[in-house]
Amino acid sequence: MSKNRDSEEAPVEEAAPHEGERLEQAQEAAEDSVEARLAKAEARLAEEHDRALRLAAEIENMRRRSARDLENAHRYGHERFAAELLPVADSLDLALSSAGDAPEGVREGLEMTLKLLHDIFASHHIEVIDPAGEPFDPEFHEAMATQPGGEVAPDHVLEVVQKGYRLHDRLLRPARVIVARTPE
Repeated sequence: MSKNRDSEEAPVEEAAPHEGERLEQAQEAAEDSVEARLAKAEARLAEEHDRALRLAAEIENMRRRSARDLENAHRYGHERFAAELLPVADSLDLALSSAGDAPEGVREGLEMTLKLLHDIFASHHIEVIDPAGEPFDPEFHEAMATQPGGEVAPDHVLEVVQKGYRLHDRLLRPARVIVARTPE
C-alpha cells in the first residue's frame, strides 16, 4: 500500500505545478484577451473618431456649398428675365438711332424710356458693354467682321453692332462688334 500511496502522491505533486501553470496560462490568456479587446476597442475608437471628423468636414462642406448656391441664386436669380429684356433695350437703341428726323417729343420719349431701362438694369447690377474704340476682348466681344481702321488702332473696336450686357461678373450677352485691322 505504501507503493500505491507513493504513486498516488507523485501524480498529485506533479499535478499541483500543472494546475498552477494552467492558472497562470489562464490569467495570461485573460490578460491577453483584455489587452486584445482593449487594442480592438482603441482601434475602433480611432476609426469612429476619424469617421466623425470626416462627417463633420463633409457637413461643413455641404454648408459652404449651400451658402454659395444660395448666394448665387440671389445674385444671378433674375438672369433669365434680364436676358429676355435685352431685345427691348436693343429695340429702343435702334428706334433712337433711326429717329433722326422724328419730332423732338418722340426722340425725347425714346431717350427717357431707354434711360429708365438702363437705370433699372443698373439697380440690378446689369451693366452695358459698349466698347466703341476700346481694345477687342474676346471674353466680352464677338467680332462680326474686320475692316481697315483708319483713325482707330488695329485690334480695337471700330463699330458696335449690338451692345453687350453683363450681370455682376457673368456675361449675359457679348457685344457684337466690327474690329479694326491693320491697313494692307
